[in-house]
Amino acid sequence: MTHRQVGALVFLAGVLALGVAYFAQDFLHLAPCPLCLWERWPYRIVIVLGFLAVLVRPPTGRLVLFLASLVFLAGAGVAFLHVGVERHFWKSPLPECNGFFDPNAPLPAVPAKPCDDPTYLIPRMPVSMAMMDFLFALAFGLGILPYVWRKPRRFK
Repeated sequence: MTHRQVGALVFLAGVLALGVAYFAQDFLHLAPCPLCLWERWPYRIVIVLGFLAVLVRPPTGRLVLFLASLVFLAGAGVAFLHVGVERHFWKSPLPECNGFFDPNAPLPAVPAKPCDDPTYLIPRMPVSMAMMDFLFALAFGLGILPYVWRKPRRFK
């Protein structure tokens, strides 16, 4: 694969992840907690980096993809933090995570869903959206590294 193809894959992965989050929020009416909103930021950055990787030359493209990998792994870290809060391994570092959720009210400007209340996208599947985000971000973050670390081919 070329750096442009990997960049396009990174771009699409970011768009897909944000698309699922906004679909769950806007169409399934699942209120995001503050940590859920934090988990979206790495994908916004990854979208930009994936787009840049498509546009630049190979040496710079590999560097941009390495940065995208680091951002994916940082996103996996935020999601891991959220999973730990959901499973009551530790308390959330965000003070606004201790709100109360009213399912009949429209989505507030400041989220009111507690961060330790897991949201399940797929019924009867005990994997929260935070856990799915962790696995997705970790897979992409680690999946880009072999491409970045391999020796570039030299054509004569």
